[in-house]
Amino acid sequence: MDSVTQFALGATVGAAVLGRRLGLRKAAITGGLLATLPDLDVFWPESDPVERFVTHRSATHSLLMHALVTPVLGEGLRRTMSGLKELPWRRGVTLAWGAVFLCLTTHALLDATTIYGTQLLWPLNRIPYAVGSMFIIDPVYTIPLLVMTVWALIRKQYHAGYGRGLAAALVVSTGYLVWSIFAQQMIEERGRQVLEDAGLGHDQIIATPTPFNTMFWRVIAVDHDRYYNIYLPVLGKKNETHIYQQTRFSPGLNCWLNAARERGASVARLADFSQGFFALLEDNNDITYADLRMGMTPYFVFNYKVAERQSGIIVEKPAVRISGLPRAAEGDWLWLLAGAQGDMETRPAERAQRMVPRVKAEMTKADGINAKKDGRC
Repeated sequence: MDSVTQFALGATVGAAVLGRRLGLRKAAITGGLLATLPDLDVFWPESDPVERFVTHRSATHSLLMHALVTPVLGEGLRRTMSGLKELPWRRGVTLAWGAVFLCLTTHALLDATTIYGTQLLWPLNRIPYAVGSMFIIDPVYTIPLLVMTVWALIRKQYHAGYGRGLAAALVVSTGYLVWSIFAQQMIEERGRQVLEDAGLGHDQIIATPTPFNTMFWRVIAVDHDRYYNIYLPVLGKKNETHIYQQTRFSPGLNCWLNAARERGASVARLADFSQGFFALLEDNNDITYADLRMGMTPYFVFNYKVAERQSGIIVEKPAVRISGLPRAAEGDWLWLLAGAQGDMETRPAERAQRMVPRVKAEMTKADGINAKKDGRC
């Protein structure tokens, strides 16, 4: 999640655990600063952009590492903060260590609700766990926590009214996370049904929210050398569905990727990190990788130039991240607003890729054969 949300979450956790002993302002600032520590990994020097991409949210986001550093940070907190150091040892340890562990782990667990992936069990395994039910910035989740953070900074001393507000904010924000997971499962199932009704196969499928909300979703279905974007509003009518077919592999690049995997090329690391939700496209002899999970077609957040074609031969290059791309296409904001309200409109940026609806009975035998062959070497 974004830094403001993480600070606000840490501040509310700090106020809840330490507010009575330290005062609201000091507890909120302490909690907020602790909650920002996991994201310090962005300052690690990395000359390789692929390494930076796949190792973010690893060691500093590991629940195991949080357990290891909690005694160090917690004991430092207990011994330096008035309001804690005069407490009996057991009580002081419970509050100080508990605050540190909760601020660190809630950061990692919240990050795991987004689609990027968080290596919660590093170094035992390096699987990037990603629920994908939350967009990286969601005002509905953040605002209750932010209100309580500002309140804590303004009102120095803990009081009953703040306690009630804090409890309500935590219930609302946590309930919203639960809702997002429920909505994701519901939308993903609807996406599967849409594909089945259209007679379209898929190898993998995932539902992710569109920016800043959980009322309008994008279902990504990967099918060999193509992928489908299906946009589904929670409040929309089930028979109002738009499917957009996009190219996932330019001709021959799936076979090139298989060979690159055997050589341990960086493009293989990128593909593995994306867990299959990626595209390899060729444009003007440049071959680029895009993570389909983050951003929206055709402007994805993580794009890398990984090779180029020279005299008809693909030559691997050190991966370079492509920056400066727009974050949204023309007409996207009005389209997103309409979708969140349940109005299904054609996305302007993908109008040319929108498929004409058809049912399973209209699929020919040749369609089925071609679908199986597409994307195979």
